[in-house]
Amino acid sequence: MSAGRRQLFLGVGAAALLGAAGLRPAAAQAFDASHAAWTVLLKKHVLLLRGGQASQVRYGGFAADRAPLKAYLDSLSAVPEALFKGWSPAAQQAFLTNAYNAFTVELILTRYPDLKSIKELGSLLSSPWKPKWIPLLGQQRSLDDIEHVMLRARGVYDEPRVHFAVNCASIGCPMLREEAFVAERLPAQLAQQTERFMADRTRNRWNTQRGRLELSKIFDWYGEDFTLGHQGIRSLKAFAGQHAERLADTPADRARLQSGDFGIAFLDYDWALNDAR
Repeated sequence: MSAGRRQLFLGVGAAALLGAAGLRPAAAQAFDASHAAWTVLLKKHVLLLRGGQASQVRYGGFAADRAPLKAYLDSLSAVPEALFKGWSPAAQQAFLTNAYNAFTVELILTRYPDLKSIKELGSLLSSPWKPKWIPLLGQQRSLDDIEHVMLRARGVYDEPRVHFAVNCASIGCPMLREEAFVAERLPAQLAQQTERFMADRTRNRWNTQRGRLELSKIFDWYGEDFTLGHQGIRSLKAFAGQHAERLADTPADRARLQSGDFGIAFLDYDWALNDAR
């Protein structure tokens, strides 16, 4: 176990002791719901590409700023579950999304600069998203716990656009946003993340020659999330039709997308590290 992880685990242990005594950790009392410390790091180390449709991450810069990153992670780990449960759904979503992204950066740094892909941190028996090494809300959690058990829990948030907000440190993944997610602007931030991702023709596009829609593999893995009725959308084709102007260039192709009369193919996923070296 790295010194950084030991520090995080000790931090959550201290928080648990304080909670048992009926006290709230000072870090939780003073938790900054604007996630300003995370925004500072993101603005410094996220490089926007293709007019903001994608981004790369200066992991070398994050490595140099490991102390403020760890301080932010510690602030997340110090928040007790009771406090979290009292927040609005938007504040909870912002917290969990920022936690996923920040702890993913920390995970990459444990093997940087030798790492070429986050998948190198896994094995034949376990993916890098399975280990429960993250002290969050009073438990040891995995990245999968944050994304799939908490953010994607049915009947809790039912927000499919979370897939455009969490970043798995890979080129194929939707971009790491250049600022923290915050409750008061979460709907607008998720809308922009969605528009950016759907406009990126390297990941989503209408293929005129083949007469089909070619989408990121994310929609293959999590297409069911786009059938739950969020904003009236009950199918992946209906969701794509809402973004016809970003996916296709001609009025005829856009009209076909909006009609739903088309096939879908899923593109290969690029697991290479989204590193701006």
